[in-house]
Order: sequence, then C-alpha cells, then structure tokens
Amino acid sequence: MACPAGCRLKCMSGNEVNPLFPGPEDSDDIESRPALPAADFDFLVYSLRLQTELNLGLLPFGALGEEPGDEDSAPDIELARHNIDLLAMLQEKTKGNLTTEERLALDNSVAELRVRFVQVQKEESKPQ
Repeated sequence: MACPAGCRLKCMSGNEVNPLFPGPEDSDDIESRPALPAADFDFLVYSLRLQTELNLGLLPFGALGEEPGDEDSAPDIELARHNIDLLAMLQEKTKGNLTTEERLALDNSVAELRVRFVQVQKEESKPQ
C-alpha cells in the first residue's frame, strides 16, 4: 500500500521514502544530536511538565545574559494553562490504566503545576 503525499506515519517508520519528509540520513546535523529517549508515558508527562514550567517562566530560557525579568521572557499564562489542561485530560483518560509510578508522576505533576500556576498568576497581577 502506497503512502499518500500527506501521510507521514509510514514514512516516519522507515517503510517508505517520501520526498516531502526527508529521513534522518538527509540531515547534516544528525551526528550532533544526542540519542532520543524512549517514547513512553513517563517521557510524555515529563515533556509536558517541562513545557509548562518554561511557559510559567520557572526555568531559565533565552539568550546568554538575558535577565529572567526581561519583557520577552514574560510567562505565557494561556499556554501554561493549556499544557496543564492536557496533563489533566491525560489524568482523566488514563485513570485505572497506569502503573503506580506513572500515576504518581502524573498526579504530582498536575498538582504541583496547578499550585505554581496560581503563584505565577498572582505574581503577574501585582502592581510593579
């Protein structure tokens, strides 16, 4: 079965070559990239948590010498809320289907991010 022009699933699995989506052998910087971690539930939760922490301005990110309080590094409250909502949806949809470790990681992430969200929101609403 041929892969339609817009289909990436088969092409990403390496079963078929699609010129619209070059494979890893076409990339010049593939050697400089570290090995990708396993695509598992824990990594998904960790990725969403890290994105949320970045959106809330809890992690340093930006150019060298840039101060955390710079205008460009202001928290993105809307995107942080969206990521927390995604984690909460995962929490609801996977109820009863996770290992104890996965459930605890997800529950702790959602609870902690909600608390931090409220803290950042309060801090942002304070007059300067």
